[in-house]
Amino acid sequence: MQRLRARDLESRQPVLRSRAVRGPLRRLPAPRRLPPRHRARHPQHGGAAPAHLRGDAGAAPRGGRRRLRGGRRPLRRELRRGRRRESGGARGPPRGRLPAVAPGAARGVPRPPRRAPRRSGAPPPVSALAPLFLTAGLLAFTLGGLAALVLARRPGSARPATYGACALGGALTAAAGLAGLGGEAWHWSRPGLLPPPGVELSVDGLAAFFLVLVGGAAVPCSIYAIGYLDDRRSGLPGLGVAYAGFLASMALVPIAGNVLTFLVAWELSALSSYFLVMADPDDPGVPRAGWVYALVTHAGLACLLAGMLLLAHFAGSDRFADWRGVTATLPPGLRALAFALLALGFGSKAGLVPLHVWLPLAHPAAPSHVSALMSGVMIKLGVYGLLRVGFDWLGQGPAWWGAILLLVGAGSALLGVLYALVEHDLKRLLAYHSVENVGIILLGVGAAIVFRSSGRIGLAQLGLVAALYHTLNHATFKALLFLGAGAVVKATGTRNIEAMGGLIKRMPWTAACFLVGSAAISALPPLNGFVSEWLTFMALLQSSQVSSPGLNLVFLIGLAALALTGGLAAACFVKAFGISFLALPRSEAAADAREVSVMLRGGMVALAAACVVLGLLAPLILPALAAVAAQLGERTDVSPLLTDSLTVVVGAGFANLSPLVVAALLALTLAALPLGLRAWGAGRGRRLYEPWSCGRSLQTARMEYTATAFSQPFKRVFAILYRPVKQLDIEFHPASRFFVRRIHYENPTRSLVEEWLYLPALVGARRLSRVAQRLQSGSASLYLAYILAALLLLLLWARP
Repeated sequence: MQRLRARDLESRQPVLRSRAVRGPLRRLPAPRRLPPRHRARHPQHGGAAPAHLRGDAGAAPRGGRRRLRGGRRPLRRELRRGRRRESGGARGPPRGRLPAVAPGAARGVPRPPRRAPRRSGAPPPVSALAPLFLTAGLLAFTLGGLAALVLARRPGSARPATYGACALGGALTAAAGLAGLGGEAWHWSRPGLLPPPGVELSVDGLAAFFLVLVGGAAVPCSIYAIGYLDDRRSGLPGLGVAYAGFLASMALVPIAGNVLTFLVAWELSALSSYFLVMADPDDPGVPRAGWVYALVTHAGLACLLAGMLLLAHFAGSDRFADWRGVTATLPPGLRALAFALLALGFGSKAGLVPLHVWLPLAHPAAPSHVSALMSGVMIKLGVYGLLRVGFDWLGQGPAWWGAILLLVGAGSALLGVLYALVEHDLKRLLAYHSVENVGIILLGVGAAIVFRSSGRIGLAQLGLVAALYHTLNHATFKALLFLGAGAVVKATGTRNIEAMGGLIKRMPWTAACFLVGSAAISALPPLNGFVSEWLTFMALLQSSQVSSPGLNLVFLIGLAALALTGGLAAACFVKAFGISFLALPRSEAAADAREVSVMLRGGMVALAAACVVLGLLAPLILPALAAVAAQLGERTDVSPLLTDSLTVVVGAGFANLSPLVVAALLALTLAALPLGLRAWGAGRGRRLYEPWSCGRSLQTARMEYTATAFSQPFKRVFAILYRPVKQLDIEFHPASRFFVRRIHYENPTRSLVEEWLYLPALVGARRLSRVAQRLQSGSASLYLAYILAALLLLLLWARP
C-alpha cells in the first residue's frame, strides 16, 4: 500500500514542495476530489482550493514555520471586523482578501490548471474587442477631421495628420468587422445622444462584413491621398473634414439599430460625399454633377423614409430588431409597397438602372481617392440595404421580388458595360463599370431570394455568398482602378484616353497595378473577379431546381446577360489599358509624364496584392461569407459550399474550382510557351524585320489605333441602344477645295434612359411649375385663404 501511495505521489509531485513531505508516508490521506463547480463560499476567501491536492493542506509549511496555524488569528480578527461593520460599529479602511492558503505556501509551486471559467487576468475573446476597435476607429476619424481644421495653415502637416488618422481609423474599423464576423451580435444604445429613441448600434455578421469593407478600402485610399493632394493649396481643411466625416458616416450606416440612427448616418454620408464631389467647383462639369447627385440622393432618401415609417407604424417600434417576425404578417399590398419604396431608395444609392444617372457624373468629378471610395464602398451601402430588406426586415419574400431584382441586375450589368465601351473619359468609363458590377451583385441577390422562396435554402446561401464575395472583390479592384486612373490624371493632366499612350515606359508601377485591376474586373483567372463571377454562374445554372417556367426564363436572361457582360468587359479594358499605356504618346503631357510618388504607389500596390490574394485564397475566405449568409436565412444541413485549402466545391459535386491549381497551370503554360518557341525556332536561325508601316518610312502617334476606332464596331452592332449621332466638320484649304486642312468628326451616343424617362419627367415638372406659378399672385389675402383651406381639409381628414 505504501508503494502504491509513493507511486501516486511521484505523479503529483509538482503540486507540493519537497519540504512538505515528511518521513512516514502513512500520514498521507486519500486523494482529495472536489465536487464539480466547487467555489469559495465567502467572497473574502478568494478562489477555490486546487483539486486533486495530495496530502494534508495543513502540513504545508509557512516560510519554514509550523503549517497554517499562524493564519488563524488574522482570520478571526478579519471576521470580527466584518461583524462590527455590519452592526454599525467602528469603521475602518477595508482590508484585502485573505488567501485561501497560507501566505507564501504557494510561492513557486506550480498548480494544476483550474476548471473554472476564464480568470479576470486572461485576455478577452476576439469578438469582445469589436466594440473597442469600433470606438477607437470612430475616434480616429474624428481626430482626422479635427487635424484638418487645427492645421489649416500648415498644409504640409495637415495632410499626413488628417489622412494618417483616417488610415488608422480604417484599420481599426476593419479589425472591428473581422472580430464581429466570428462572434456573437452585440448592441449598444444611448437614449440621450439624439432625440428619442436615441442612438442605437447593432452589429451582426452582415454589418461586420460591411465594416470590413469600409475600413479595408479606407486604409489604401487614405495613404494614397497623402501624396495625391501634395500640390493642392486651396480647400484642404474642408476636404479633410468632409473626407473624415464620409468615412465615419459610412461605418455607422450598416451598424445603425433604429430608424433615426440610420437616417442620420445615411444623410451625413450623402452630405459629406456631396461636398467632396464639389471639391473643384471651377471644373465646368462639377456643378451639374453636384445638383444631379443631390437630387437623386434626396429622392432616394424620401423613399427610404416613407418605407421605414410604414414598417415602424405597423410594427409599433422603430427598432430594426423589432421588425423581424412582425413585418412578415403585413398585408400583401402593404408589404409589396414597403418593398418597392425601400428598393427604390437603396437602388438609387447603388446606382441601378434607371437610377444610375448621377453616378457617371459624380464619380469623375470627385478627387480620385474619393471616387475609389464612392465606387468601391458607398454604392455598396445600397446593396447592404437591399440585403436587409429582402432577408431581414421583411422576412421571407415572394419569388417575384427576386425575379425583379434579377431583371434589374441583368439590365444594369449589360447597359453599364455597353456605355463604358464607348466612353473615352477614363474615370467615366470606370463609373459605368460600377453600374455593371452592381448589376452582377444583384444577380446573386435576386437568385437567392427566388431560391429561398422555393425552399432551396442551400442554393439561396450560395447566391448570397456569390453576391457578398463580388461585393468585396469589386470594392478591391474598382478602388485599385480609380487610384490608377487618378495617378494617370495627376501625371498627364487629362482624363481623355485619346490624349494618352506610351505610359507603360514612363509609369511602370502604375501600369502594372492598372493591368492587375483590368484583369480582375475582366474576370480573368486566377484573380478575385473570376472567382466571384464563377460562383454567380454556378448559382444561376441551378435554376432547374425551381419548378416555375417563368422563373426559369428569368434565370436564363440573367445567365445570358452575365456571359455577354464578361466578354464586353474584357474588350473594354483592352481598350482602356492598350490605348492609355501602350504605343506612342499622343500628346506632350503624355510624353512628359513621370511615375507618381511612393504614397500613391503604396496604395495601388496594396490593392493589387489584395486582388491576387482574394483570388488565390478564396477557399479560405468563402466559409466566413457562408456563415454570414447562414445568419440571414434558415439553417440547413446541406452546405452550399465545401472548401478546403485548395478547392471550392459547389453543391454535391455540381462543380469545383481550385484557384491555386489554375494559377499553377497558367504559370507553367506561360513559362513553357517562350521556351517552346525558342526550341522550335532554334534551327531556323534568327531574322529581324521591320513592322509593316503602310508604305511610310516614319510612324507617328496620329497613325495609331484610337479609342474611337476601337469602339466603332460595337456602336454599329448595338446602334439600337447607342442611337449615335454623326457630326462631321470639314475645313478646306483657302486656295483650293481639293485640299483639306482639317476634319473634325464626332459620333456621340445618347442615353435611352435619359431620353425616355428623365427628359419627359423634366418636361412634365416644368409644366406643373408653370401651372403652380399662377397661384403665386402676390396677394397676402389669397395666401391666407390657401392656409385656411388647407387647415379645413386637415381637420376634415382627422375627424373621427
